[in-house]
Amino acid sequence: MSFMDEIRKIPPVTRFLCASSLAVTVPVLLQVLPVYKVVFMKEYVTRRFEVWRVFTSFFLGSSGINFIFDLAMLYRNSNELESTHYPHRSADYAWQLFLSGLAILGLNIPLGTYVHTRALLLALTYVSSRLAPPGSQTSFFGLITFPIVYLPYMLVGLDLLMGGPGAAAISVSGAVVGHLWWWGVFDTGAFRGVGTAPAWVRSFFGETGGGTGGVGGIANVGGGVHVVPPRRLREEAAAGTGLRGHNWGSGRRLAD
Repeated sequence: MSFMDEIRKIPPVTRFLCASSLAVTVPVLLQVLPVYKVVFMKEYVTRRFEVWRVFTSFFLGSSGINFIFDLAMLYRNSNELESTHYPHRSADYAWQLFLSGLAILGLNIPLGTYVHTRALLLALTYVSSRLAPPGSQTSFFGLITFPIVYLPYMLVGLDLLMGGPGAAAISVSGAVVGHLWWWGVFDTGAFRGVGTAPAWVRSFFGETGGGTGGVGGIANVGGGVHVVPPRRLREEAAAGTGLRGHNWGSGRRLAD
């Protein structure tokens, strides 16, 4: 099986997000592309019509090893959402990502934010953590274990410690958008109509309909974070799929 076959296994929207992150970040890290050409500047967008800055500002990753963690978190969270909660509905996922991006942009313009990558990651992390099985635990680099629903707040706290109030404010904006996404689409359904992709988006993805689905299990959401559902849910999932295995009895010692 070729490398391209493995790439094609990745859901389309997740594949696009990761490819965009690489396409924007790697040239900047290699100093082939000046960083000021890809960051968001409102005046340059509205007066000089450099509209690409809106797009590239969501995919400029960190430098060094942090970029690897950011890319892994982007892939794991997006792949989990698209594969589990949007099966055969990539158009809806892409449309809701687009609306979330507009919301992030609207919240960050007053903050004067140049890069929106972290806010996007927080939004995806918030949604995926709220959709995890009830009672799921997460381990942060194997150091501490806590409920997965608290993961976005821990990331905001880390940004506060490492980047100060400005960095934390950007992360909070992503968490707010993520909460609205989860609340409006999955919890109450208040935004489900708005979140349904228009016909032209569905046509682009070659979709005529879709459904929801989910599979319980252990998931790696990136950045050294592993999500493990409670034992009861894992046992129920195993029972539903017939994977409990054979009961071999208590056994006897060779001398008996």
